[in-house]
Amino acid sequence: MSGRLTYAIGDVHGRLDLLIDLLSQIITHASGRSCKLVFLGDYIDRGPDSAGVVALVRRLQQRWPGSIICLKGNHEAMLLEAVAEPAATSWWLGNGGDATLASFGVSHPRDIPADVLFWMAGLATLYEDEHRYFVHAGLQPGLSLSEQDDQTKLWIRDEFLSVDYDFGKHVVHGHTPSETGSPEVRPYRSNLDTGAVFGGPLTAGVFTDERGPAVEFLKSQAQ
Repeated sequence: MSGRLTYAIGDVHGRLDLLIDLLSQIITHASGRSCKLVFLGDYIDRGPDSAGVVALVRRLQQRWPGSIICLKGNHEAMLLEAVAEPAATSWWLGNGGDATLASFGVSHPRDIPADVLFWMAGLATLYEDEHRYFVHAGLQPGLSLSEQDDQTKLWIRDEFLSVDYDFGKHVVHGHTPSETGSPEVRPYRSNLDTGAVFGGPLTAGVFTDERGPAVEFLKSQAQ
């Protein structure tokens, strides 16, 4: 593989152990070549160490700011909503937020460190390169990129997943765990959420400068 490599990483959901294993594989695979990492969001909730995942991802981003792209997921959005509107807290807790609070050692979303919340609030909802759109959940078929709102990019499922729609670039996403534990590869999109928090692996797609779809996939080994 020639040129710069891009590794896109699916939903981590507090599985620091799987992330460490996958990053080790990425380092070995890159073998010193120039590369970029794109995290597709959902760093937190459900898994045992959301705090550890966020800390590691932020360290990577601070060390290599031009090479580590961190996107927002719907679980980060739920946490931020719970901070802004306490009535939304029970909704977030019911979706795995209780594990996040435990990992930070606090009892209320507003007690999560302010720098963590500030970082989450500033995350982009889409990253684009020459051949691909990277987004947490997906895009609305029939709309241009400029017409896509954050709610869609963070939450969409059926309207996006049920059709093979050409957005002009290959769409790389997570959000909806695959039923097989393997990436779902369609003509115009690839789903990298392989259910890491539900007993599946954490997956990275390996992308090159030559084409839109992944040329291969790396999967965490630790369970």
